[in-house]
Amino acid sequence: MEGASRAAGDRVCRRCLMKELGMEEYLESVRLCRERMPPRERTPDKEYQARLAACRECVQLVNATCQLCGCYVEIRAAKRSARCPASPRRWG
Repeated sequence: MEGASRAAGDRVCRRCLMKELGMEEYLESVRLCRERMPPRERTPDKEYQARLAACRECVQLVNATCQLCGCYVEIRAAKRSARCPASPRRWG
């Protein structure tokens, strides 16, 4: 994890997901949303984890957000039909 302080309490973390940023409450809401998605719309667990791993390696991931599209990657990766906005794509 790369991180740098900007101001008291502010943290910029490149290539971090919500869990590493202390966003557990929000991450739990993402988990519940994904769990409640119809199976045909939800990315299978193994593929979901592979997508997140690819995002963690991407330099465009900053504070759990894709800098190319502005999404939280945990949400985008959860939907089966979603695609990586990078060129070339890292997943999907």
